Amino acid sequence: MIAIDILHLVDRLESLLNESRRIPFTSNRLVNEELFLNIIDQMRISIPEEIKKGKRIQQERERLIAQANEEAERIVALAREKAEHMLSEHELTQQAERRAQTIIERAQREAETFKADADSYTYGVLSQLEDQLSALLKTVRNGLRTIEAAQTNAPATQENKPPGPEAQ
Repeated sequence: MIAIDILHLVDRLESLLNESRRIPFTSNRLVNEELFLNIIDQMRISIPEEIKKGKRIQQERERLIAQANEEAERIVALAREKAEHMLSEHELTQQAERRAQTIIERAQREAETFKADADSYTYGVLSQLEDQLSALLKTVRNGLRTIEAAQTNAPATQENKPPGPEAQ
């Protein structure tokens, strides 16, 4: 037998009661027993079907909730994983930036040291060159003075006289 909607059966029972005759001076009514029992039998058949239907609906609801919870957990897990990955990438980026900064600072220190060493070396070489040039200049000046002194003490002869501007 096809399960009939329980509310429809309750409506039919109510209708049967409303259509029945009243027993005077009481709250009782005369009801068609056959129709009444027929509706009751249909209710007995329908109620288990309605309960089964309710259980199926409840199970489907629970399944959908479980599925939604699983999906939510999966999404949360993916979000956590992505956040951890992004954090890891961020940490790697920060480490790389710190490493690069360390390398730059070391290179700058080495460049400053190299420049200071080069300046010191250059200063030393130029100081030596100055000393050598000073000594050479002193030698040249002494040589010139010696020549001047020799020329001043020597007789002024044409042979010993250095050529002047008119000889050229």
